[in-house]
Amino acid sequence: MEKKLLVADDEDAVRLGISKYIKLHTDRFDRIYTAENGQQALDQIVLQRPDILLLDVRMPLKSGVEVMKEASEMGILPVTVILSGYDEFQYAQQALRYGAREYLLKPTRSTDILALVLKLADEIYGKEETEALPEGEGVPAAVMRAEQYIREHYYEEISAQQAAEYAGITAGYLSTLFSQHRGYGFSDLVNTIRIERACTYLEQGYLKNYEIAYKVGYRDEKYFSKTFKKLKGISPAEYKKELQKKK
Repeated sequence: MEKKLLVADDEDAVRLGISKYIKLHTDRFDRIYTAENGQQALDQIVLQRPDILLLDVRMPLKSGVEVMKEASEMGILPVTVILSGYDEFQYAQQALRYGAREYLLKPTRSTDILALVLKLADEIYGKEETEALPEGEGVPAAVMRAEQYIREHYYEEISAQQAAEYAGITAGYLSTLFSQHRGYGFSDLVNTIRIERACTYLEQGYLKNYEIAYKVGYRDEKYFSKTFKKLKGISPAEYKKELQKKK
């Protein structure tokens, strides 16, 4: 079953910004559709049957409330999150009465929208299995917890001390456990995760190299390129060229 999301907002920056951010930060949805007015939103609901709808309440042609009302009458209303400004609270209240699940006040941080969308996706599709690291035999729980922390915070300026505290051990002991059970160190794992994520961004083709470097946790583009080449054998630019050849 394809997993579908619809983002409906008449502001280009909001509509395109939200859809782009979600595409970049999760692979949960097979299709992300957009609509720039209420009629287009309703048409997309009828044609594409999205599972989740991010809906602005005040749009041209049809308001968000009208979209919800008509979709509800047809029995095809997706799980709906309302986006509205301070002066549109009355519209939001009506939308909630028509069955909107959540209400977000503009301006809303992209991280908050993503978190809510993923929470609803978990409810609809079930929780997504996270990519597991090879456990091997006898790998301590502390190692697994530290690796989980790194995967969740790789884009930040994280330290071995932070990962160790999350795992409930000292940084020195974590280093020993990594060497004994994984054969790599803290920095090796951080760089591996960052570069793998960078490859995903390069494949999507939305961002420039310096933007990708910042997104995955590097503050120096040259260091990012050097690390990328060390792990992948080619530079980010060469990686892009290889991708284009395959298309």
